[in-house]
Amino acid sequence: MPTHHTPESIVIADTPAAILEWAARHIEHVGIHQGPRLFDGPGRTATLPCWPRGALLVAAGHGRGAAGRTYDWDRIDRARGQAFALLAETLAGHPVDADEPADARALHRTVIDRWSAEPGRTAADAARAFRTAAARVEHALF
Repeated sequence: MPTHHTPESIVIADTPAAILEWAARHIEHVGIHQGPRLFDGPGRTATLPCWPRGALLVAAGHGRGAAGRTYDWDRIDRARGQAFALLAETLAGHPVDADEPADARALHRTVIDRWSAEPGRTAADAARAFRTAAARVEHALF
């Protein structure tokens, strides 16, 4: 059965490439919204944001886990962190890292948020960036 990339899906991606692809499909489905319209769009709720960093969180299961279903949250969390790092590096055009893991995560969020907040940013731009980052991880595996 194919993975369903919709906000209602209980399937949660657990690899960086799958999270990035899921996020691309999510943002294509819901669009990108900025500022006070962050939760506008089809099928939006307070836990399903429609902006690039939010799409990554949703792809990694934020607000989508199903009661009674078992998830490997450690694996998902590691993959989510790698997806954030890959996307930040893709957007910046160079490695985005710091000595401390918490500082690196903050840098990744900052790079993604600044890119996302640029006027005129579209869902197509975000989806393309997610897929470019996913291709980088797939290329690195071979």
